[in-house]
Amino acid sequence: MARQVIRLTDRKIKSAAPTGKEFTLSDGEGLQLRVRPTGAKSWQFKFSDPVTRKIQKIALGPYPELSLANARSKTTEYRTLLAQKINPKSFEQSKELEAKRVQTSTFIVVAEQWFERKKETVSPAHSYREWRTLEKYIFPHMSKIPVATITAVETIDVLRPLEKEGKYSTVKRICQSLNQIMDYSVNHGLIHANPLAKIIKVFRKNTVLHMPTIRPEQLPDFLKRLHSCSTIQTKTKLLILWQLHTMTRPKEAATTRWIDIDLEKGVWTIPAENMKRRKEHRIPLTSQAINILNQIRLQSKRCDYVFPGERDINSHVSLFTANAAIKRSLGLKDELVAHGLRAIASTALHEYGFDSLLIEACLSHADQNEVRASYNRSDYLEQRKEIMCWWSNYIDEAA
Repeated sequence: MARQVIRLTDRKIKSAAPTGKEFTLSDGEGLQLRVRPTGAKSWQFKFSDPVTRKIQKIALGPYPELSLANARSKTTEYRTLLAQKINPKSFEQSKELEAKRVQTSTFIVVAEQWFERKKETVSPAHSYREWRTLEKYIFPHMSKIPVATITAVETIDVLRPLEKEGKYSTVKRICQSLNQIMDYSVNHGLIHANPLAKIIKVFRKNTVLHMPTIRPEQLPDFLKRLHSCSTIQTKTKLLILWQLHTMTRPKEAATTRWIDIDLEKGVWTIPAENMKRRKEHRIPLTSQAINILNQIRLQSKRCDYVFPGERDINSHVSLFTANAAIKRSLGLKDELVAHGLRAIASTALHEYGFDSLLIEACLSHADQNEVRASYNRSDYLEQRKEIMCWWSNYIDEAA
């Protein structure tokens, strides 16, 4: 017959005096009070493992900081776990590890882990801008916060000042980065759901302004200004004409390399890392485009870049050279930017009736038909030769 345990009382606990060696007083159901030789008293829970049946103990806390009632409540909680075949000691250890993981998984730590993966998929310039934006606007407010405790309300409060300043595009980019970081946290088991997934909807939308450009019928006046302008260097004029004939972006034109040009085949192959879409782009070269290369070769035949820099011939001209010339020297501020040269070509080609799919391929635009794009790997190089020749002849006639 099991010995009946007399339940403890606060009076009995307080009166328990040290005897020179440690002893325990039982309250029943595994709850025990340890009394040390010094007189210090603390609670422990004694149980047998539900699988191995080995006796184990868990320290619950000191008395009187942990009262008799609270110690009994904790014992009830542990006995419930045992009834479910769960070892309470292992359960507490798991909770402690999880708590430590939550506290150490701060926003800055997770953001750094996310960024290590992200920067492999974008250009160095893009990754630098994205990280710099977070450093400037987010990390001062959120870096030390565990991702598990981040809320939409608090994050929105951080971004509201930017919205008030009219930095809508910055807010949008930050929201995209935050969303990716929190998705990373979900995928790595740090949080169960992304609380920032929809915060972009509470901010004012950024109004996208199209880059200034001119109509195709205004091209003769533009070319007349360009050829007659004495303040623009010959190299810059050729750069603008090269961009115009090849329908490329300012960066792609400015960073043109001789090694990427095959004059025998009449093809300029821009490496994927230099393209906006991170996809190699081949451009058929017309006789007019090759003539531009022949003219600039006198200045850059010993250089890697077709349009070498002024101060460093081992580098290329500034990405803003063409834009600055159009804006200042040609007096077309707010009327035309270098990137807008592509729009002139697109408009002229569409109005003439060329296939839109081929025109978009000339401009290195993504196919909007996602199903077709997923199967179609052609860049329509042969079909684009006719279009490029037509466009170069159009420019010659305009001049």
